[in-house]
Amino acid sequence: QVQLVESGGGLVQAGGSLRLACAASGSIFSKSAMRWYRQAPGKQREFVAFIISTGSTNYANYADSVKGRFTISRDNAKNTVYLQMNSLKPEDTAVYYCYTEVDGTGYWGQGTQVTVSS
Repeated sequence: QVQLVESGGGLVQAGGSLRLACAASGSIFSKSAMRWYRQAPGKQREFVAFIISTGSTNYANYADSVKGRFTISRDNAKNTVYLQMNSLKPEDTAVYYCYTEVDGTGYWGQGTQVTVSS
């Protein structure tokens, strides 16, 4: 069983920054691709960022809407993936979720609310 617990959300003014964290249980973390998604009110959940580790190298990609502003990273020793969010915009307001798959089964965290005021 995999558990994901997000933290770090909050209220921030436009142009500000937040860092989200997702702590994962289980020894599979270092082998797993990790993703961040977000869901704004009345909208579908959308992909934000992805990271996978191969040896000592991390590969990441991002949704176009956050590219250049958000950075995904991971600390395998802490079983934690981070999402550094800079230059936040009101349209970044959403509940942010981390996600991973293990042996074909998907796991979601409970989400953390990010609100960006204009």
